[in-house]
Amino acid sequence: MPHLVPLLIRGINNLSDARYCAGMGADKLTFVLDPALPGALDTRTVKELAGWVAGVELIGEFDQLSAAEINAVAAECALDAVLLRRPRPEAELAEIAPPVYVELAAEAMQHATEFSSVPVGWVMELSAETTATDTAALHAIAQQRSLWLGPGLNPDLAHELATQLPLAGLSFPSGDEVKPGLRDFDQLEAVFEALEQD
Repeated sequence: MPHLVPLLIRGINNLSDARYCAGMGADKLTFVLDPALPGALDTRTVKELAGWVAGVELIGEFDQLSAAEINAVAAECALDAVLLRRPRPEAELAEIAPPVYVELAAEAMQHATEFSSVPVGWVMELSAETTATDTAALHAIAQQRSLWLGPGLNPDLAHELATQLPLAGLSFPSGDEVKPGLRDFDQLEAVFEALEQD
């Protein structure tokens, strides 16, 4: 089902989420693969989960690992891209083999224009205190860079952002199973429905 903008679902850690999000039309799924990050998965688990989905871009999230370590994990898991939790020097970004997305803190949004074209996209999680001034700044960044915004699981805000800003897409958090095979998808479902094209 087509959406107003492409959708990125972050932190997939179970088969229920992987299959549900792929089936609902998400474009990209991320897996936390850096052992320094909470909820990190091992490469075997990611490969198992990836084997159950098709038609989505698979992205690994990293923070502390070096470029060489990221490249090794990306190759082992056949990742389509990587998402770095913080900016790195451009020379280091250039050493990472897969396409690179970089997460940018909302308070550092002005730095998005300081880089060349090395990152293929910026990912920014919005806070509840996002102001009209922030929205204007985001609009300016989105016109220059590939910008993915995370509005939390807020369907109304997601729809507003998708229709008012020139975004590359929106990002949303996945969740945890209540127990293996049991998951409440009400919040994610509301977001997917809010973003469906008429």
